[in-house]
Amino acid sequence: MKRTLLRTRARLVPALTLIALSTVVAPVAKADGGSPPPLDWKPCAQGPDDPVGKELDQAGGHCAELDVPLDYSKPGGRTIKIAFSRIPATDRAHRIGTMVLNSGGPGEPTLGMPLNMRKAMKDVAARYDLVGLDPRFVGRSTPIDCGWPIGLWLRSAGSTRARFDHQVAVQRDLAERCGRRHGDVLRYANTRDTARDIDLVRRALGERRISYFGYSYGSYLGAVYSQMFPGRTDRLVLDSAGDPNKWGPRATQGTEDEAERALSGWAGWAAKRHRTYGLGSTRARVLATVNGIVAAAEARPLRVGRYTLDEQVVPYVLSNLSGNDRPEARAEFATTVRTLNEAAHGRPADPGPELDGFLAFVLTSAGSPLASPTAAIICADRAAPRDPDTYWSDVQRSRARHPLFGPLKNNIWPCAFWPAKPRERLTRIGNSTPALIVSSTGDTATTYEGSRAMHRALTGSRLLTLRGVTAHGIYGEYGNACVDAKVNAYLATGVLPAADPVCHN
Repeated sequence: MKRTLLRTRARLVPALTLIALSTVVAPVAKADGGSPPPLDWKPCAQGPDDPVGKELDQAGGHCAELDVPLDYSKPGGRTIKIAFSRIPATDRAHRIGTMVLNSGGPGEPTLGMPLNMRKAMKDVAARYDLVGLDPRFVGRSTPIDCGWPIGLWLRSAGSTRARFDHQVAVQRDLAERCGRRHGDVLRYANTRDTARDIDLVRRALGERRISYFGYSYGSYLGAVYSQMFPGRTDRLVLDSAGDPNKWGPRATQGTEDEAERALSGWAGWAAKRHRTYGLGSTRARVLATVNGIVAAAEARPLRVGRYTLDEQVVPYVLSNLSGNDRPEARAEFATTVRTLNEAAHGRPADPGPELDGFLAFVLTSAGSPLASPTAAIICADRAAPRDPDTYWSDVQRSRARHPLFGPLKNNIWPCAFWPAKPRERLTRIGNSTPALIVSSTGDTATTYEGSRAMHRALTGSRLLTLRGVTAHGIYGEYGNACVDAKVNAYLATGVLPAADPVCHN
C-alpha cells in the first residue's frame, strides 16, 4: 500500500516477511513520565528469509523492541510490543537528531523505511538517526491477522441492489472474523495510542524532540502527534496529506473526480501508443475499451490467470492502478488493461508478475496480515454508519454522475459492523507546529484539496505543491528533483520556505 489503502501495490507483498514477533528482549516503557530502561539493540535479520532485516544490518542498522501499555488509561496493565529499527547518523559531529518514519497505509510495516529514506535524503541522511517504527499491531509490533479469506476489502457496490447486499454480507463477515480473533484489542488499534507509543519511543531514545516524516496516513499520524504532544517535534514533513477532518471509514468519498481525471489522463497517453497496446487510437476509444471491460465483468466475472474478477473488483483495479502518471506506471497499467480486455473477450489472460502480486494481495488470504491492521486502525479511529441503506443511498446518488467510481468510493466497509467502538473521539488538528506539507495536484487518494485542508489546520506549515502531476507519495518516490531538493533543504536547515513553493514536472 504505497502509502495508503487506496494506493495498494503488488510490491508490498514481500513485506509479509516482516510479520513475525521479534526475539529482542524488550524493556518496559513507563507511561507516567519516569525514565524507561535502556534499549537492548540487536541485529534486525530474523533468519534467512528476512531480506529487509538483512539489508538493515548491512546498512549499519539495528533493531529493538519496547513494551508499551495496551491501554494508556491503565499504564500498569497489559503491554504490547513496539518494534523499530535505527540506522544511526554517520556524521556525528553535525548530527541533527532522530527522525521517526511512517510509510502510511494505515497498517504498512515501516521497519525497512530508513533504507529508502537514506537514498532520498542523500548527504542529509548522515546527520540523522533514522528510525523505522512498525505501529502497534503492524509488522513486528504485536501483529494482528483477522484470518480473512481475502485481502483488501475495497470493492464497488456493483450495478444492482442484490450485488450491494452481497457486499454487505461480505463486509459483515470480515468484521465478525476480526472480532472473534482480536476482539480484546481492536479498540486499542487507534492513531492516538500509536502517537502515544511514538512518544514513549522518543523518551526511550533519550530525545527531547524528534523529527518526523510520514507518507499519506503517516502524515495524519504525524499531525496527531503534533497535536497531542506540542513542542516535541523538530522537523516535520507530511507527504500526500489528507484532510484531517475527513479521516476515517468514509475517507474515499469525494475523490471520484480525481479518479476520473487520472483515468482520462492515462487514456490519452495510451491512445498515443495504440500500436503497442491496442486499446484505442483516441482517448474516447480507450475509455470505451475500459467501459467494455466493466460491462463484460457485470455480465460474467473475468478469468485472469488463477483469479476471478467480478464487477465489484474491476473498478477498484482500475482506480488503484491508474493513479500514477510516471511512464513506467502508465505502461504497467496499460498492460493490465490489455490483459483485462483479453479476459473480457473470453480469450486467455495471464497476469504478469506485478498484476499477479497485486491480485493475490487483494483477492486471497495472502493479503490478510496486511489488510487486517489497516481495517483495525481505521475502524478504531472513527465510528462508521451502521445502516447499509445509508451507503446504498450514497452509492445511488453518486452513480448518476460517476457511474464507474461512485459505487466504489461510497461503498460499505467492514467498519459498519466493527465489533469495537472507538474509545476516543477523532483528534481535531489545529496548531501552529512548523511543518512542510508535500502534495501533487492530481493525487487520487489523499487529494490536493485534502493537503490544503491540512495546511490550514497546521497554521505554521508550508505547502509544497507539485503541479500538473498525478501521483501519491512524492518525495524520493516520484523522481522530481525540485521537490526532493526543497525537502532536503528543510531537513538540513530546519528553515521552512518563506512562502508556499511550487514545483513542476
